[in-house]
Amino acid sequence: MDIESYWIDKIKTTHIGDDGAVINKWVYAMDAFWEDTHFKKGWMSIEQIAYKAFIVNLSDMVAMNATAKYMLITVAFPKDIKKKKLDRLSSKLNALAKEYNIEIIGGDTIGSDKLGITITMIGTTKTPLKRDNLKSGDIVAYTGTLGTVKRDLDRLFSGERIEDSSKFYKPELRIDFIKAVTPWLSAGMDISDGLYCDTNKMLKCNNLFMQELKVIPKEIGESGEEYEMLIAFNPKHLNRVKRIAKLTQTPLTIFGKATDKRQDFYPCGSQHF
Repeated sequence: MDIESYWIDKIKTTHIGDDGAVINKWVYAMDAFWEDTHFKKGWMSIEQIAYKAFIVNLSDMVAMNATAKYMLITVAFPKDIKKKKLDRLSSKLNALAKEYNIEIIGGDTIGSDKLGITITMIGTTKTPLKRDNLKSGDIVAYTGTLGTVKRDLDRLFSGERIEDSSKFYKPELRIDFIKAVTPWLSAGMDISDGLYCDTNKMLKCNNLFMQELKVIPKEIGESGEEYEMLIAFNPKHLNRVKRIAKLTQTPLTIFGKATDKRQDFYPCGSQHF
């Protein structure tokens, strides 16, 4: 068990286990985005840092089929940060909040030796999409194209440059697809730790296994921070799910079927610490 899983196990409650906590139709989610853990200064502009810190938090709202209404922002400021850079950071976060009609309602600031942004988002949902309703026989699929984030991250570590359009900088959220398809889904979550690890999480929380229908190579299965969606649904909804994917221009790959017959889980190393 890695440190993150160990810690979660120590504080686990009935509200912990999904991308966000659902309490009376309100959804609460929080993620941190930290220098030298999630990015390096030389890799990203301050605007790109702000954008990704925001969008990975919004991804949790999307994954829960929630509409974000409010957010709190905590920023850890290095002592040598310039006011001009703070102006650019605040300008980008304010613009993103306005674009998605989210009100910034507070937060905190602390001094640090590294730049870090922690955002809490609060949203509403009438039909929350959770992980724990997977049934044996359900089809398991993912949206989009996976693997480019790991490829581009490897390039950054090698000292290469990557395109500004890279999904490492700009994850693509499937907002319209999830809003439309949720009534026909059994379970869903965003792919933050890689398809291998996140598929295992969904299976284990439902005490199920998976019959692999499509071989997933390592370069796809181990690509983290994709923020595409991992979904599951009853086979009788297959045509409807495919139609919604087509209407929303969402690539969809079916790769497995949930089963109660024991199968091997994907290999999944710790992605944290």
